[in-house]
Amino acid sequence: MTAIRLLLVDDDPLVRAGLSLMIGGADGIEIVGEAADGKDVDALVDRTRPDVVLMDIRMPSMDGITATERLRTRPDAPQVVVLTTFHADEQVLRALRAGAAGFVLKDTPPAEIVDAVRRVAAGDPVLSPTVTRQLMHHAAGTAADTRRSRARERIAAVNDREREVAVAVGRGLSNAEIAAELFMSVATVKTHVSRVLAKLDLNNRVQIALLAYDAGLLEEGTEAAESGDFGEGGH
Repeated sequence: MTAIRLLLVDDDPLVRAGLSLMIGGADGIEIVGEAADGKDVDALVDRTRPDVVLMDIRMPSMDGITATERLRTRPDAPQVVVLTTFHADEQVLRALRAGAAGFVLKDTPPAEIVDAVRRVAAGDPVLSPTVTRQLMHHAAGTAADTRRSRARERIAAVNDREREVAVAVGRGLSNAEIAAELFMSVATVKTHVSRVLAKLDLNNRVQIALLAYDAGLLEEGTEAAESGDFGEGGH
């Protein structure tokens, strides 16, 4: 099995050393490089070809948000997991909208950081339903009306079944959980997710979740589920 190639980016050398110590011994993960600032990431990615970048948000010359935006324009873009000392805040939201696949707190137990790296490398969601709810709650306070109208225009590009899958992703469900809820195979769920990403020009499941929230689909899904009219598998 090929090891996951991981790049560490943080301006604090002690944090990098700690992460290297915690993650470096994990089976199936190889730390291929370290950087102290977002401005160095592009060149280091060219040299080391990582699968995943574990990136601090706040750095002196170029922050992790800008570095993530730049990375995600690459055709061979690695997945990005942002590091933060805070829970779901505006900076985390900006990083996720820029294309990060998830975030972990710097005081997260080592085993959970390793698990997050493995999951994002496999294309699985990094955000738990609890964290997803925290993010959506925080997102509710920022320019909601403008975002909602734009998001509704974009979401119109998907069909009804893809919309149902997008709502389930927005609720933080895994592919297996979506498959069980919508009465389809995991392979079919993955196909729908891929189509949603392509049609809406999104990078990952986190951006699907944010767009679904912005469009008001999660609220509609909750109301329909309560009335028994949403999420049936027959259409």
